[in-house]
Amino acid sequence: MLIEMTIKGLMVDPVTNMPIVILKDRGGDRVLPIWVGIFEANAIALQMENVAAPRPMTHDLLRNVIADLDGHVDRVVVSDLRDNTFFAVIHLTVRGERVAVDARPSDAIALALRARAPILVDEHVIDTAKTVDFNADRTDDDRLQKWLEGLDPADLGKYKM
Repeated sequence: MLIEMTIKGLMVDPVTNMPIVILKDRGGDRVLPIWVGIFEANAIALQMENVAAPRPMTHDLLRNVIADLDGHVDRVVVSDLRDNTFFAVIHLTVRGERVAVDARPSDAIALALRARAPILVDEHVIDTAKTVDFNADRTDDDRLQKWLEGLDPADLGKYKM
């Protein structure tokens, strides 16, 4: 089952200083943190804040190419989680034909924001993410786990990048 999510905010992992996109379902019951690169986080943050770059960013270019080819982004889906890596698919309609394109979740999310397309997550990804130890090679597992569990919903709207 696919669950529609919204971006609740961007945060920085206090252990690794890597950006985290926080996805939250519309009902507010489920949260999915996805670690992303700094450039991808920047592209997401700029769009969330409606800040126009002086020149098109890669995700703007992709949106423009899709539109120029008479297409549109139907939705993006965070579709899988394997070996601590999230996978996504961008679902397009181009000249009446449906197309699915493999993508990194950060790129799919940045494009979805620009195309005003829904962000969906497969339910098994959320369930799997709860049981995966993303911090297996980190020295401060407990500190990050406590930080994630203790997140105050009011903090999720703050940008700490």
